[in-house]
Amino acid sequence: MRYTPTRRSYDLFDGMFDDFFNTSFVSTNNAMRTDIHENENGYTLDIELAGYKKEDVNIDLEDGYLTVSAKHETTDEERDAKGNVVRNERYFGSCSRSFYVGEKVTEEDIKAKFDNGVLEISVPKDVKKIPEKKTIAIE
Repeated sequence: MRYTPTRRSYDLFDGMFDDFFNTSFVSTNNAMRTDIHENENGYTLDIELAGYKKEDVNIDLEDGYLTVSAKHETTDEERDAKGNVVRNERYFGSCSRSFYVGEKVTEEDIKAKFDNGVLEISVPKDVKKIPEKKTIAIE
């Protein structure tokens, strides 16, 4: 392989066309980095949500899918001594991920806690529902 020397290590247009032709259009800035650990009772999901508060996070369970979503809105405004706005910045961001946990899992089976920007969710491996009482017809 032949190496071609360059004058600088960074080019303003590096990756510009790669991103343009990328068909996934998924932004990695809002990705929820998740570590999944298996233990004897189930799984633990550690989801990084730096900058989010507990109130910004929502967890839903529907049709066996556990969906974690977060929405964050921030306004930062600075004024000078006369009260004129010098700087006004706004940030709106949201992210979401879904995990299949099985259709037998109920919301009572799942435990979640939020601490220091990390959402920890515990999901059991094998949930055995107690069957409802069934009446058998006599012919």
